[in-house]
Amino acid sequence: MADPRGFLKVRTRHEVEDRPVEQRVHDWNDVHAHEGLQPWTQEQAARCMDCGTPFCMMGCPLGNIIPEWNDLVRQGRWREAYNRLSMTNNLPEVTGRICPALCESSCVLGIHQPPTMIRNDEVTIIDQAWELDLVQPMAPQRISDRTVAVVGSGPAGMACAQQLTRSGHTVVVYERDDAIGGLMRYGIPNFKLDKHLIDRRVAQMEAEGTVFRPNTEIGVDIFWDELRDRYDAVVVATGSTVARDMDLPGRDLEGIHFAMEYLPDATRRVYGVPERHGIDAAGKHVVIIGGGDTGSDCLGTAIRQGAADVTVLQIMPQEPACRPDNQPWPTFARLYQKTSSMQEGGTYLYNTDSVEFVGDESGHVRGLKIVDVAPGENGPFTRQSGTERVIPADLVLISVGFLHPDTTTLERQLPVDLDARGNIARDDAFATSQDGVFACGDAGRGQSLVVWAIAEGRSCAAAVDEYLTGSTELPRAIVASARPVQLPRRA
Repeated sequence: MADPRGFLKVRTRHEVEDRPVEQRVHDWNDVHAHEGLQPWTQEQAARCMDCGTPFCMMGCPLGNIIPEWNDLVRQGRWREAYNRLSMTNNLPEVTGRICPALCESSCVLGIHQPPTMIRNDEVTIIDQAWELDLVQPMAPQRISDRTVAVVGSGPAGMACAQQLTRSGHTVVVYERDDAIGGLMRYGIPNFKLDKHLIDRRVAQMEAEGTVFRPNTEIGVDIFWDELRDRYDAVVVATGSTVARDMDLPGRDLEGIHFAMEYLPDATRRVYGVPERHGIDAAGKHVVIIGGGDTGSDCLGTAIRQGAADVTVLQIMPQEPACRPDNQPWPTFARLYQKTSSMQEGGTYLYNTDSVEFVGDESGHVRGLKIVDVAPGENGPFTRQSGTERVIPADLVLISVGFLHPDTTTLERQLPVDLDARGNIARDDAFATSQDGVFACGDAGRGQSLVVWAIAEGRSCAAAVDEYLTGSTELPRAIVASARPVQLPRRA
């Protein structure tokens, strides 16, 4: 730490500026006003205290060496900062934009001041690295005779594939969609994560030797057992894709969709890719059931499509503004903070449960009966009598999470054990009950955060490398039994 009094000199946290709401709701571009280096970035990085015990590193599943690259940002030493960052993170352009920053909740400075802007430093480093042409392919020094198939090209699959390719193995990534990126490609709106960020990372990986096979669904185009026979090892990184449904009267009405039917089509439309469901919120009364990040993404998307109005239902109460006593530092605190989509419009109803979908004579949804809830003695929530009412709804989007991965064809063609939640069971080394088959990311962990997916992919790569060669020099950020923090909910 070159300036031990930096956190005393700069006490104010300078938030990243967003584009004006009235401007950004008419396009699909990044909500932020600027990318990369800002006049205040290096000054803000000087607030890092370089603590003797860096709790920020403990809060990050990747083990990012945060104090070191914070100080390098302060000094403007971008090559060295990029080298430190890329040692632990394969996709910092993603985590720097959409990760909820578990590290900042663990920042020691955050005990008595706003925490260091770790996430902004991270994204600035990688943006500067791309701009200065520092991000170059890292081709392996030697090529092994071992082959690996990675099924799924989300953050876990991409991180795993890049690590294994750099170790010298021949890696082929299979993706059932038409483009690489998994939920990063079609599950996260363009205004939060521009897809050129994924494209340039894929280009780097291809230059290193990773082979991508989009439009290929394992279990349909290639059977799972055939894939296992063809490769020395198989990594299942298919994500947690079976959505949690709502068993309510009227569920079969038209106009009720899962969030992950709606969001991908919106992005496909932006890029001129054929849609699969043709869902459009234009002119409609939109109700989103579920107030997490995905619900927020649906809100921003519906506003940009010209919805008449948007209502977001959250069964939980609104989060507190300050860290509650039962979520002490350095744990991740679930605090109320407005997402960029919440700043753009929409109405949030807290402590609200859904009762029944109401339709018209044509069989289309026209309303949703809701009721207020409160903490109950015999369960988490008790419906409050006399509070039932119907709100208008021409389009209902269900965004209440995911149950487990879709293992229908996998269980039939290459049976693996599942855990009690329906996820793919694995040991601490990510190995499944099938020899040579590994599972990482949400497919094994369950629905989680992008930073955990990358940590799983990197650690799984080390396990696969050891399986193939008997030893490994690849880092292991975590073991498969490590549990994430509770998935944060935003208002």
